[in-house]
Amino acid sequence: MFKLGIITDEVSQDFNIVLKVCQDYGLDAIEIRSVNNKQPHDLDADDIAQMKTALDGSGVTVCGVATPFYKCEIDNLDERREHLQILRNCAKLAQAFDAPILRVFAFWDCGKTEERWDEILNAFEEPLRIAESEGLTLGMENEHTTSLATAALTRRFIDEINRPCVRAIWDPANELYAKDGVKPYPAGYETLKDVMIHGHMKDGAPDEDGEMQSVPVGEGLIDWRGQFKRYLADGYDGYLTLETHWRPKEALSESLLNRPGGAAFSEAGEEASRYCLEKIQDMLKTI
Repeated sequence: MFKLGIITDEVSQDFNIVLKVCQDYGLDAIEIRSVNNKQPHDLDADDIAQMKTALDGSGVTVCGVATPFYKCEIDNLDERREHLQILRNCAKLAQAFDAPILRVFAFWDCGKTEERWDEILNAFEEPLRIAESEGLTLGMENEHTTSLATAALTRRFIDEINRPCVRAIWDPANELYAKDGVKPYPAGYETLKDVMIHGHMKDGAPDEDGEMQSVPVGEGLIDWRGQFKRYLADGYDGYLTLETHWRPKEALSESLLNRPGGAAFSEAGEEASRYCLEKIQDMLKTI
């Protein structure tokens, strides 16, 4: 049976509030993104100590770190060097919580993924070394704003890298947004299911202008009931974390969605996440 969790800043910047939501809904884990208005790579020893104290005896674990690694321009060498340090810092954070997964990306989409494919692969030489030396897994997420916009491209990347420390984070909603995306379930899932190490839960639907927007899980275009059934049928026993993205009153800006974190991103997040968790639990009761 898969385990359920939530990404920190989809609830609050206050880790204790995040933990309270986990306990209220019987969640198994937390995925760390921003906390205390700090990105994960900026969390210091005091932040970590406070979080570990809160978790002690709670029954809730940390399942991974949602890093922003390589959400940068492929041609900006300074940014790329900065992001390698971000990855190193996040690896230390993951080790502090015995969390096995670092969520990563593969550069902002420059419209030339095919032409620059070998360069994208080569850019992971040092990240692979970092992950393997720390005993961590790089979870590559299919993300429509990056060079690996679809499940198909993400699968191709993992196959060609061909290293055990690189696996997929399957996000069905991201496939909805991708220009060349397929129907998330079952088609997208079928592409990644046997290299999937982690999953995100969010949903989307077109607005009145036909533009895709975030909606509560179960109220959009994704067949979440069918996806949950397949996870069970296929024996997936990893984590699925809620990445709400929807907000009840005012939609998050594109900038915040692309670079989530901080108080502005978390505003109304607890209300939105509680609503989505109730929808998820209602679905799980009937499958």
